[in-house]
Amino acid sequence: MKYSILTFAIGIVLIHISCYKKTDKEPKLLFKSGFETGVYIDNTAYPNSEEYRFIKGTDQETGFTWPIDILGANESALHYIDDDNHQAVNAEIQRVIGHDGTYTNALYNVENYDLGVTQCPYEILDIQDGKTDLYIKYWIKLDSASLFQPNMWRTFFEYKTKDYRETQSDGFRLISFIYTDNDGVPYWHWQGDKDPEHPVWEIDNRTVPVPINKWFLTEFYWHWSDGNDGRALWKVNGQVIGDHHGPTTRNSRPIDFIMLTQIYGDANPKHQWIDDIEIWDGMPN
Repeated sequence: MKYSILTFAIGIVLIHISCYKKTDKEPKLLFKSGFETGVYIDNTAYPNSEEYRFIKGTDQETGFTWPIDILGANESALHYIDDDNHQAVNAEIQRVIGHDGTYTNALYNVENYDLGVTQCPYEILDIQDGKTDLYIKYWIKLDSASLFQPNMWRTFFEYKTKDYRETQSDGFRLISFIYTDNDGVPYWHWQGDKDPEHPVWEIDNRTVPVPINKWFLTEFYWHWSDGNDGRALWKVNGQVIGDHHGPTTRNSRPIDFIMLTQIYGDANPKHQWIDDIEIWDGMPN
């Protein structure tokens, strides 16, 4: 009888210990690049490429290779849209003074004028695993002139799920905006929508200043979900711009593609630099 009681007690202890076993996996770095030696834009116009231009090569500082192929993506590239033979928008890798005060390579985008939906995003395309957490950060520097015009907007990041359309959409878009008010003062806007005119949720932030003509760190994290456990977090220089808790999709649609970088909006002309991109499969500690 004593032996049986002891065995039972030990079993309880083992069960108790197993309940406290750590199961959360550490986030994994999926991609990292600062456009350093070995990285270049291939300006070849490939047949049936829809005005895509591929960033290629292996970053000699990080060891990661372009194009980005995270989450099973395929043929990710810069996408020239309404570009007027690359006159309305253009992209190149430039040597500039970076966020730490030293010379660095950075992706430069410029939009000179708008022909309707003129833009030049870097698209992570045809994602196969679109129901997963993701954390993205990079440094960005925006021009000053475009951010003082009244009632204008621009964006530099978004994702779209499958079946996202301009009208009658079953899908979802997550997008970051910079708006300017009636006096031309810029502020942040974080939004999830079913089409551009119908937000599912939206957050304005007029407290955190928009950095003008200076580098700042932008961070995006989301937990993909159709329910209340979803999350979409945006930070700038460590300060929270918006932290939405709730759905980050609609109708259980997986993410189709991510516009990792984007230059788009009616505040023209405008330009920007982007550097030191990191992508993780969860939020790093």
